Amino acid sequence: MPDLLLELFSEEIPARMQAKAADDLRRMVTDKLVAEGLVYEGAKAFATPRRLALTVHGIPARQPDLKTERRGPKMGAPDAAVQGFLKATGLQSLDEAKIQRDPKGDFYIALIEKPGRAAIDVLAEILPVIIRTFPWPKSMRWGARSGKPGSLNWVRPLHAITATFGIETEEPDVVKFAVDGIESGQTTYGHRFLAPAAINVRRFEDYDAKLLAAKVVLDPERRKDAILTDAKQLAFAQGFDLVEDQNLLDEVAGLVEWPVVLMGSFEEEFLATPAEVIRATIRNNQKCFVVRDPKSNQGKLANKFILVANIEATDGGKTIIAGNERVIRARLSDAKFFYETDLKTKLEDRLPKFEQIVFHEKLGTQAARIKRIERLAAEIAPLVGADVAKVKRAAHLAKADLLTEVVGEFPEVQGLMGKYYALAQGEDASVAAACEEHYKPQGPADRVPTDPVSVAVALADKIDTLVGFWAIDEKPTGSKDPYALRRAALGVIRLIAENALRLSLVRVAASALAGLSVEPADAQKLPSDLLAFFADRLKVQLREQGARHDLVDAVFALGGQDDLLMIVSRVDALGKFLETDDGKNLLAGIKRASNILGIEEKKDKRNFEGAPEPALYGLDEEKSLAKAIGEVTAEASAAVAKEDFTAAMTAMAKLRPPVDAFFEKVRVNDDDPKVRENRLKLLGEIRSATRAVADFSKIQD
Repeated sequence: MPDLLLELFSEEIPARMQAKAADDLRRMVTDKLVAEGLVYEGAKAFATPRRLALTVHGIPARQPDLKTERRGPKMGAPDAAVQGFLKATGLQSLDEAKIQRDPKGDFYIALIEKPGRAAIDVLAEILPVIIRTFPWPKSMRWGARSGKPGSLNWVRPLHAITATFGIETEEPDVVKFAVDGIESGQTTYGHRFLAPAAINVRRFEDYDAKLLAAKVVLDPERRKDAILTDAKQLAFAQGFDLVEDQNLLDEVAGLVEWPVVLMGSFEEEFLATPAEVIRATIRNNQKCFVVRDPKSNQGKLANKFILVANIEATDGGKTIIAGNERVIRARLSDAKFFYETDLKTKLEDRLPKFEQIVFHEKLGTQAARIKRIERLAAEIAPLVGADVAKVKRAAHLAKADLLTEVVGEFPEVQGLMGKYYALAQGEDASVAAACEEHYKPQGPADRVPTDPVSVAVALADKIDTLVGFWAIDEKPTGSKDPYALRRAALGVIRLIAENALRLSLVRVAASALAGLSVEPADAQKLPSDLLAFFADRLKVQLREQGARHDLVDAVFALGGQDDLLMIVSRVDALGKFLETDDGKNLLAGIKRASNILGIEEKKDKRNFEGAPEPALYGLDEEKSLAKAIGEVTAEASAAVAKEDFTAAMTAMAKLRPPVDAFFEKVRVNDDDPKVRENRLKLLGEIRSATRAVADFSKIQD
């Protein structure tokens, strides 16, 4: 079957837009093909700085013929209705229509046959529409063609369109169309400087090979691999290790069509500046990689950098290297000046400026927030085994680096610079570490602090944020979370779980609420609402680890569950229990008991609560179940009190035989109303007994 080759050749596409643009092109074209009945075999899109390309293979040569029936008016309908029906369906007379028998009357039916069109004609129709409606986040309209103003909005001026269609063994046809005066063809262009001449292409394999010969690596993944491999080899040849940076690699691969890796250097005196500042300076300003000296203490940075050029220079890249060195030298000089200037002012001396900086209009200044974090962190400190004085000092200084010159220039090093400045002014190592780590973890892959001082301040920072925004009713809605509250909640969960901390979230949240100057609409409800939010985030966390979210619901449904570590342990034990035969069968029995109770309670409009009357037990199975419930309830409750949830589940397993026997031998809805009520109360006892470990009604089969 035929294949499509499409290329949109333009001026430089911003690197940050390329991956999405390639995906959008593939999605838009293939969606349209499928909508037109042209089901393809495969598609792949590519992007370079100067082109978007798409290959779709295995497209049918023609659309399938379409046969549809259209219902018309009743027999004997007015002539106007009949004529409208004939006109709409293309029939010459009613003799060409079928008649459909119907209880409401006989209707005329037109059988409409629409022959499929050639796929190349369909492509010629849909491709210009896709180009004109392409969803660039930013686009421009430029110049004039043939004396008329341009009408196309594109990310950068579009110069050429390549569109061919055909089977592998034959010369392909050009999909003929025009957009804003640019006619489609089969001509593209190679590298802007190394091979700018026009290239005639036929199909994708031919196109890809000719571009490579013209110094254009079409596939961005191939460009990334080439850059990474060459950079590592160049660094290794000089005795260094490349400091890898995936985000920078993605960006650099979008800046070049023919990557050429080169190495430059800068003065050693700049290495006195923190490595992260050097890296941020070189990365942000020149999109270059840094290298590490493996022979130095702790593998410190070397005074070298690696750049990626888009040209094979005749002088071996000397001019390009010199130009980058000149810019980097100037930027590092600025960074060194900022760093040395920052060191002249102590962190605490910067804090008064926070009195004039508003954190949020409803939550006060940044200074007020720091005081809240100090107070809350001091309360959390004993719960996590941290020194209270160190925690208060760390919370006092943690935000101060936000007012430094380096962080103002490079916001991504906030916290980290706080650690450097704290150490420079002689602060305790734990206090300095907390200045950096109180922001962590900032994502699922981020490291979780383990130093108790850092943990206390990190928890206080995140819980103050959550409680504050909850109090002013700025909760996340749908996909919107402008204050990153979901991330903060996950951070709290990870801090607690990975440090095996035992603390009551409700009590800590209530303490944070007491420190706010704003009065929430419902202060009593806020901690429980926030706990429900934590429950949802915990479900996400556990689901990513392979646990079932319904088990979290089953544990939280017991109420009063705000110790996350205990909840995780209980969910883990419950999950393992339900994987056993005893667990599965007991769950089925409990569900059966709950279903019967639900039906009968609805029918009688009452709850069957309270202890059953032993004198009304007429069968051994009733007596055995009642005895087992009493023993299991005591045993499971004692195990839960000791937080031995595995033992509690083992106790629950003892209910399985008497429950099975009860449902096999006992008819719950006995003819005697008193016996029926007693047996329903016995089922209620099953429900109550199992709630010692979880609400089994929340568990999915």
